[in-house]
Amino acid sequence: MRDFLPAEKAKREHALGVIRRNFAAHGFDEIETPVVEDVARLHSGLGGDNEKLAFSVLRRGLDTEDLEAAVATGDILSLADLGLRFDLTVPLARFYATHRAELPPVFRSIQIAPVWRAERPQKGRYRQFVQCDIDIIGEAGQLAEAELITATAAALEALGLDGCTIRINDRRILNGLLEYCGFDESRYGQVLISIDKLDKIGTEGVVAELSGEGADSAAVLGGILAGLEPHLAEGGVELTIEAIASVLPDGIDTDAVAGLESLAHALSSLPPGVRLRFDPTLVRGMGYYTGTIFEIAHPGSGSSVGGGGRYDGMIGRFLGTEVPACGFSIGFERIVDLIETESDASTDAVVLVHDAAVPLADLLTLKTELIAQGKRVRLDTRTKNLSALLDRAAAGGFGSFAFVTNETTDAAALEFKPLG
Repeated sequence: MRDFLPAEKAKREHALGVIRRNFAAHGFDEIETPVVEDVARLHSGLGGDNEKLAFSVLRRGLDTEDLEAAVATGDILSLADLGLRFDLTVPLARFYATHRAELPPVFRSIQIAPVWRAERPQKGRYRQFVQCDIDIIGEAGQLAEAELITATAAALEALGLDGCTIRINDRRILNGLLEYCGFDESRYGQVLISIDKLDKIGTEGVVAELSGEGADSAAVLGGILAGLEPHLAEGGVELTIEAIASVLPDGIDTDAVAGLESLAHALSSLPPGVRLRFDPTLVRGMGYYTGTIFEIAHPGSGSSVGGGGRYDGMIGRFLGTEVPACGFSIGFERIVDLIETESDASTDAVVLVHDAAVPLADLLTLKTELIAQGKRVRLDTRTKNLSALLDRAAAGGFGSFAFVTNETTDAAALEFKPLG
């Protein structure tokens, strides 16, 4: 959990503004949800390993007997009734289930807000961080994936983030791959966790981890992964049936493969700085994904800078009726470290460097007049080290300054000079 100095805060707000404007331009509407959710909802089994990182809020009125009983049974969660949200998807599902009657049949939402996880702090991983999510609920067809990817690519382009690769896979293809290798369906979850570590532990590490799940199956998977390595070094393969078939065993969910080619065709007009690739090893750790999944890679980051997918089964858990849903999230903390923002210095942001003897009433009158003209105004008392004062003002985004003395307290008489 971090503090941000003014320059850092300005850069973050600039980036958030760019993302908001682009998402809104693509027809999404912003909502807001509480920072806390019922602890049972946060620990419903849909959040994967992130559920283990959730911050819980102790129930009010606990006594010693409650604490002793929880320790004795090992049911520590019984002490909590609320928890801080660890992502924005679980709150969105609850929001939609609550307000469905007030929302359109196909609902396109924006959520940009902080979330909390009990991470071990390190670069790119924080205990409080901002997520920028767009979701489409109620659209079962590929229009949802296409709109989400298009809007996200437009935001990346507007941020000046070239060189992004959106890697795409489908959970049905993953399951088909595991079935081909011979893994028992009850072990799919553990196998996927190991595959998700491929970029960190390599093919040999994955095979070693899975030897207990079935040595023969692990060996078959290892052969497939080894053959994929040259393609993964390039970010994956082209999204065509021919290219996908060349890296997958025969018979792997042909409908899902054809669907990926169809999606790629629909996305043929993406910005030139964004490319699409098929990566059959892409897993996405959340347990709620049911179909297409995608992730953003950038050469400047060792980790993904965004991701998402289709989660058709989640909202039904809260609503009792199945509703199709798909979402895409930009990893804001990683994105903001990659972008370069030009100085926002403007001649409409001015510093009035005044003598200490200038009456306060005159200064405030002058400041009010300039603000009424649409300027941003800061008052600074003149110091001996004038250059340091002006440097700080320039770094803060101010574009010009003027000296104010007892003789120059009229706005029309001020002589503004550029900063920087």
